[in-house]
Amino acid sequence: MPATLDNAAIAERLDAFAGLLDLAGSGRYTARAYRRAAETVRESRAPVAALVREGRVQELRGIGPGIAARLRELVETGAIAELDELEREVRPELVGLGRLLGIGPQRMVDIGRALGVSTADELRQAAREGRLKDVPGIGPKTEERVLARLESPERPRRRGLLLNRARALLEEIAGALGGEVAGDPRRWADESFELAVVVAAARPKAALDAFERLPAIVAVVEREARRAVGVTVEGLPVELIVAPPSRFGTELLRATGTPAYAEALGPLPAAADEEAVYAALGVPWCPPELREEPFRGTPPQLLELADVRGDLHCHTTWSDGKASVLEMATAARDLGYEYLAVCDHTRNVRVVPGLDADDLRRQAEEIAAANDALAPFRVLRGTEVDIRSDGGLDLPDDVLGELDWVQLSLHAGQREAREPLTRKVTEAMRHPAVTCLSHPRGRLINHRPPNALDLEAVFEVALETGVALETNGLANRLDLSGPEVRLAIEAGVPIVASTDAHSIRGLKNMRLAIATARRGWATAADVVNTRPLAELPLRRRAPG
Repeated sequence: MPATLDNAAIAERLDAFAGLLDLAGSGRYTARAYRRAAETVRESRAPVAALVREGRVQELRGIGPGIAARLRELVETGAIAELDELEREVRPELVGLGRLLGIGPQRMVDIGRALGVSTADELRQAAREGRLKDVPGIGPKTEERVLARLESPERPRRRGLLLNRARALLEEIAGALGGEVAGDPRRWADESFELAVVVAAARPKAALDAFERLPAIVAVVEREARRAVGVTVEGLPVELIVAPPSRFGTELLRATGTPAYAEALGPLPAAADEEAVYAALGVPWCPPELREEPFRGTPPQLLELADVRGDLHCHTTWSDGKASVLEMATAARDLGYEYLAVCDHTRNVRVVPGLDADDLRRQAEEIAAANDALAPFRVLRGTEVDIRSDGGLDLPDDVLGELDWVQLSLHAGQREAREPLTRKVTEAMRHPAVTCLSHPRGRLINHRPPNALDLEAVFEVALETGVALETNGLANRLDLSGPEVRLAIEAGVPIVASTDAHSIRGLKNMRLAIATARRGWATAADVVNTRPLAELPLRRRAPG
């Protein structure tokens, strides 16, 4: 019998399976289901192997019959046969290079098999020798296009990488090489197109060799004396810059700011750290988040993660969350917070479980028990109340008046025209129980553009009513965006930096919310949840 696998080992195998399914060109929803299952297993406090043996693993959220069968195979045999087969069949280096060049995974695997090649260099050599025309389905025009892409330094434009994934990828690479994250992720950009790591080394060869050996890098497509470009399995190019120690600060600054920002500073002097570069330029040090547009002034004292006293938007198993009220609250307390607002969905959302008035009153009992257990930490009774199609709120006034914190949200109707959409939202904001407007622009990065909401009109109503606006820390939202946060702050509107966490792990989204607020030039004074509990605007306009 194989050794008992712990939750981390099981989750790692599911993640690997998801990655290879993705590489093999399986439906993205299948790969996503396995990634979510891996997250569920990783966060479960129960030993998942035991649940599998007891036939209870489908009690975990997101584990259906198909994934349960894979888990049973893994627990009973120590392996997943299809995963082992995929690891033999799928050629990550070729697939990663194909994605960089705009060629689909299955097509790239077919090309590799037809040519008998398995590496980027072998493919280039075969292309130069004119062997691509021997591959079924590749004619002269396709051969010419593939060869041009292989030799060109220009890369096809692709969708940006979400901030959480970009940071995780570069932090892993930088950590392994003893370097620093640079490019778009160091500025905490909403989407990352330019990924870079900067390392200091007098002799660059060891760092360049180590970069090539990293599991995250499946192919190196460019290599120079102090620079290399590697490709991940997703086809993402990652640049490594190996600077002499005396120029590390110079190269890190250059690789962090946008071209417009760096060029406006003029020629950069050689220095071992960024502070010395700025000092030599006679310019105050600038936080990476503000290095988008040319700027030589003194930046404000930006908000820090340590300033946060609590999280005012999270979900529990009462709606679509993965942890109970007590579990979420305990995790928030362990992060050093003073309070946590539980804001589960209401019924109008429909695509996920929602709460009605009776549900919220039953939930109040669970919240009261958590408060008894965790005092002086405070769990706030809240809701993410939906705006209905008729403009009304999805809960009766008497229940809304009982709550500590009311997040107002619009989920349906994001494509509505500017005037009716703005009228609906601003009228809902005037309800006396509302304290905050959630993810106002409704965007889903890479999937849905921002709605047509008139932010100036929203700011006016926010100032009139005292309603705060959220910058949401979910990586595919980051809504309000940094520039929109700046507009709100300039208008005098308070900001709430929230996680919208649906799991204990999701509470870590706070760093994304804080980074987005910083991109909007936010200070601690601009953000509501830097205040102690006694100073929060709880129900300050409750119905009389």
